[in-house]
Amino acid sequence: MYAIVSTGGKQYKVANGDTIDVEKLDAKPGDTVSLDVLMLNDDKNIVVDKGALFGKKVSAKVLEQFKGEKKVVFKFKKRKRYQRKNGHRQQLTKLQITEIPA
Repeated sequence: MYAIVSTGGKQYKVANGDTIDVEKLDAKPGDTVSLDVLMLNDDKNIVVDKGALFGKKVSAKVLEQFKGEKKVVFKFKKRKRYQRKNGHRQQLTKLQITEIPA
């Protein structure tokens, strides 16, 4: 059994016990958050109807808040002596999926 959930403008395929890294959520470690369900598969049938999925949420436990790895941002214009180097580290939240609705 798995579900497709959406958070932070992205979609993730999750199953019970999975651990995923999502964009930062306003929750402390140990809190429980609920994620919107876009699709549900229980190995027999697939549900994608918005009416059937209305009110169904996937529960996840917040494990930690952390920064992702550094991405290098490099801007360059040839023959103009223009180059800028910058870095970025995205704030992330690690979630463990605890319950998928049946």
